[in-house]
Amino acid sequence: KEERIVVLETENAALHLKLAEYQGLAGRSTDEVLQLYSAHGQQQKLQRSSVVSQLHGAIKKRLKQDLKSLHSFALELSKDLQRQNKTYYYQVLTAVQGIQLQNEALQMFQMKAFDLEQSLQEVTERYEKEKQKRRALHNSLVELRGNIRVHCRIRPLLPFDTAAGHSISQDRQRNFSERVAYAADDETVLVKCSRPGHASINKTFQFERVYNASESQDTVFADVAPLLTSLLDGYNVCIMAYGQTGSGKTYTMLGPQLEEDFAFSIEDESELGIIPRATEEVFRLISEKPPGSCWVEVSVVEVYNNEIFDLLAKDSCGKVFGVKRDVVTTREGKSDVPLLTHETVENASEFLHLVNKGLQLRVRHPTLVHARSSRSHLVVTLTITTIISGDNFGTSWEDEQTSQRLNKEVSCTFPQKMRDNKSTSSSRASSPAQLEATEKLKQVKTRLQLVDLAGSECVGMSGVTGAALRETSFINRSLSALADVLGAIAEQRSHVPYRNSKLTHLLQDSVGGDAKLLVMLCISPDQKCLTESMQSLGFGTRARQVQRGQVKKKNFPVQSKAK
Repeated sequence: KEERIVVLETENAALHLKLAEYQGLAGRSTDEVLQLYSAHGQQQKLQRSSVVSQLHGAIKKRLKQDLKSLHSFALELSKDLQRQNKTYYYQVLTAVQGIQLQNEALQMFQMKAFDLEQSLQEVTERYEKEKQKRRALHNSLVELRGNIRVHCRIRPLLPFDTAAGHSISQDRQRNFSERVAYAADDETVLVKCSRPGHASINKTFQFERVYNASESQDTVFADVAPLLTSLLDGYNVCIMAYGQTGSGKTYTMLGPQLEEDFAFSIEDESELGIIPRATEEVFRLISEKPPGSCWVEVSVVEVYNNEIFDLLAKDSCGKVFGVKRDVVTTREGKSDVPLLTHETVENASEFLHLVNKGLQLRVRHPTLVHARSSRSHLVVTLTITTIISGDNFGTSWEDEQTSQRLNKEVSCTFPQKMRDNKSTSSSRASSPAQLEATEKLKQVKTRLQLVDLAGSECVGMSGVTGAALRETSFINRSLSALADVLGAIAEQRSHVPYRNSKLTHLLQDSVGGDAKLLVMLCISPDQKCLTESMQSLGFGTRARQVQRGQVKKKNFPVQSKAK
């Protein structure tokens, strides 16, 4: 073992020597590899430096060329900019000079426009003054001749105008929704009449006043209000709405109606019609009179199927229901309705309450033309009784200062109960001095009739049948009778056919010349209503030509209720 150990140690030493030799060789090889790497790196650096130098030279050469071309371009651009600056400068100078000239011209035009505006304003003022004078003279001429005042109102197109009420084609429906009636000015109506295959023809109609579709209820009533002062001056007044169904007569006379019933709404005062506004104006005028010198009674009737119905009549339980009445002619040749209910009212609210009660009984029936078509003529009458002095009777009964003292002295002889038509024998009893004062007083009655006529209808368009067809027949016949009466008056015939219809018989005094009469024509601008609109305009034109003679003032005595 020891010998083996020696041998192994000897081998181990030999191996260590070989290992040292090999390590020396490896170190030398590593150095050689490093030298080779360094030589290779230097060679690559030399190659890269030569490429870079070549690239640098090429880039430098290219940059020089680019700089040269850019410099030449910059020079050209600078020259162009200079030329453009000069051009723009000259243009700016020219524009400034033009603006200065335009400003001078504009100042001259403004001065001329200012002068023209002043001239136009002066001419307009002169025109308005001359227009007012002409209207005043025309109204005076109308009163002297007893002519009928005719106003025309064109309503706007409404949703039901375009509704397909009949089975017609879309092309015809499109044509039916066109407007054919216009207000050319405040006195002229222009109607475009056209037929298939023919050129359209424009027809014009002249009236005292024409309202376009945008004019309000206030504007309409402003032209009606002057007539109301005639009531307290001793004249009867009648305002009548005429036109086809759905043309806006009830809206013009009453205002918008409530959906749940046939009453009219009083919430929006700007939409109120002629009847409520006229009542407020009458009571305002009465308030300027001495207290107790006037009182107002109201009656509401409808003419339905040529029969007269009292819409304020009450049954034994006090419930309002329509009662048939008759119209007669008195010995003086005046029309009268016996047993007609007259309710005394103290203010406009009481009046509107009574009218709404009566309207709930008014007959209506839906048609293809109008869903809330009135089937009767409505006549609302306000009777104003004015107490005047017997000494001043027939001369200056309007003198309020003279009558005020007498009214105060004998006011006890006209108690409230008498105005309510419920006076008793004890309330009429008075002293001899009071009776003597009462005998010196006279009563003058003037009457305001507000008429909402039923609309004329074309049976083919309205599509009515049965009872509604019978109603249409009576409506058209009564309106035809009204036209016949006006025609007879215009031709000054010896016989005027008032009794051909209950409507004309009832309105005999107003139509025949005993009242200042205003006819409010209401027409639709729709194409499908052209025939009815032309008929209404023709009626208004004929009505304007009627000369009834000067309306007489009411200065005749009426038997006093207190006697």
